[in-house]
Amino acid sequence: MSKPILSARTVIVSDIHLGTPHSKVDEVTHFLKHVRCERLILNGDIIDGWRLRRGDAWTKAHTRFVRRVLTMIQKRDTEVVYLRGNHDDFLGRLLPMQFERLRLVEECVLETAHGRYLVLHGDVFDGVVKNMVFLAHLGDAGYALLLRLNRFYNWFRALRGKEYFSLSQAIKARVKQAVSFVGNFEEQIAALARQRGCTGVICGHIHTPADKMIGDIHYLNSGDWVESMTAIIEHDDGRLGLITYKDFLSRFPRPAAAPSEEIDEPVSLTVGAQSCCALSAP
Repeated sequence: MSKPILSARTVIVSDIHLGTPHSKVDEVTHFLKHVRCERLILNGDIIDGWRLRRGDAWTKAHTRFVRRVLTMIQKRDTEVVYLRGNHDDFLGRLLPMQFERLRLVEECVLETAHGRYLVLHGDVFDGVVKNMVFLAHLGDAGYALLLRLNRFYNWFRALRGKEYFSLSQAIKARVKQAVSFVGNFEEQIAALARQRGCTGVICGHIHTPADKMIGDIHYLNSGDWVESMTAIIEHDDGRLGLITYKDFLSRFPRPAAAPSEEIDEPVSLTVGAQSCCALSAP
C-alpha cells in the first residue's frame, strides 16, 4: 500500500540548522518523505557550521535528512538547489557548483505561472551579520541559550497539558527594535526584487514565516525548522503559499518512531572555517 503524498511543483525550506539540538530534523524529514516535487530549494542555514565549530553534535537524525534529500534526487528525479546562508557560509568558497541534479548557488530566480520570484537567504540585508561578525556570533549564542530555556519551559507546559509556546518569538514580537528590524528587512528585500524586475521574493534568515504583499511585491518567508516549522509550496497551478507542519501533520500523520530511530548518538563532524541561477517552470 503506497503512502499518501503531497504533490507540488516546488518546495522551499530554510533554516533547518542541522548540527544543533534545536533542529526539528525529524519533522522536516517526515515532511519531505511525504512530498513529491519537481524542485526542492534549500534556502540557506540548512547546516549550522557556526554551532558545529563550537562543539554541537551531528546526530544520525541529521544524516537521515541528508539521505532523504539524496533519495529525492536519485529515485524521484528531483532537482535540488542549495542556496548559501550565513550559518553555512563555509559553502561560499565552492559556489557555484553542480553535481548532476544538485546545484550550489548564491541566489536564483524561480519562474512561475504567476511571474518571476527572486530566491535568496536574505542575510545580505542583515548589517550585523555582514559587518559585525563578532556581534552576530554573540547574538547566535544568546539565541541558543534562549532555545534551551524554551525547551525546559515547554517540557513543563506539556506536563500541565498546555500547547507549545515560543519564548523567542514572543520576545521578538514585543521588543520594538526586533519588530523594526524585521520590518526594515522585509522592505529592503522587497525593494531588491522590484529592482530585479521580479513579481515577488522568497527568503528565510529571520525565522519569521510570512506570505503577504509589500506594495506590488509578493513577499514570502519560509520561516524555519527550529520553532515555526514552515515551508513554501509552489502548487501545480503555479500558486505560491506558506504551509505549516501542524497543518501538514493533520493530513499526513507521523508514525511511531522505529526502535532504531529512538536514540540518536552524536557523530564526530568537523566543519572548516556572486553566483545566480534561473529556474524555469516546466
